[in-house]
Amino acid sequence: MDLGDDRLTEQYNPRTARIDRADTAAIIDLLNFEDRSVPDVVKRSTDAIASVVDDVAGRLSRGGRLFYVGAGTSGRLGVLDAAECPPTFGTDPEMVQGIIAGGPEALVRAREGVEDDEEAGRWAIRDAGVGPEDFVLGIAASGTTPFVRAAVEQALDAGAGTGLLTCSEPPSDFSSLVDHRITIPTGPEAIVGSTRLKAGTATKLVLNTITTATMVRLGKVYGNLMVDLRATSRKLEDRSLRIIEALTGLDRPRASDLLFRADGRVKTALAMQAMGVDRGMAEERLEACGGFLAECLARFPAAHTTEEAP
Repeated sequence: MDLGDDRLTEQYNPRTARIDRADTAAIIDLLNFEDRSVPDVVKRSTDAIASVVDDVAGRLSRGGRLFYVGAGTSGRLGVLDAAECPPTFGTDPEMVQGIIAGGPEALVRAREGVEDDEEAGRWAIRDAGVGPEDFVLGIAASGTTPFVRAAVEQALDAGAGTGLLTCSEPPSDFSSLVDHRITIPTGPEAIVGSTRLKAGTATKLVLNTITTATMVRLGKVYGNLMVDLRATSRKLEDRSLRIIEALTGLDRPRASDLLFRADGRVKTALAMQAMGVDRGMAEERLEACGGFLAECLARFPAAHTTEEAP
């Protein structure tokens, strides 16, 4: 069946043509079959994703910011990934930001038509004060969203780094504008045109990968432990203390005291314990090593022994 649309995400899917006559278990199996192809498709874009990570990491290390721009599902996924960076990696909320067409209201209630507002896309970039040290990643499943295109064009005018993440081949006159292009051809959706399905899953995988890999490159982890998290909730405090206990051998009361003296910063606490210094000195040495705990412990003499990072 030809639905008259060349965009991959809008094409007819013969594999799910009878989904409306399937029982519940069969519906779930059909959806799962489609979803299983997504990780492999994402993997084929490793080089393109790595190129974005390298660019973004360089800019963030110089004080720049990462902006995700999208509409509908794409916009919500961008905002979600950005919002999860501070609790996971202890980043300033300004470092990674999500911009969604229609503003915060569009996060919880679909606002039809806002994705077509080109002027709003331009103003969103202007209002954020985007400049040469920043990076703007446009997210659009089909690569044709006017709000996203206008925002990316405004970012280009501001001298920012730019990228485009799509799940269908974008128009050549748009893709040729950006510095980086990530195309994840997830194919026709189980429900035709419903890009909250495979395209949405692929988008979330890519965004998770971009921020996680970037934060690793910025020294936000030690081994595979999130040592830059801040103990701002009971769950995060418990995780912080378990990391400290595992790497220092301290019991819970002593680990808790150390975390308190480190102002709730796990990385600082580990550096203090390993080098036998106060918080000020630990932070000074970490800064001298670009925030990388492993480099700091290797560079400065240790007063105490800690277990090697996994």
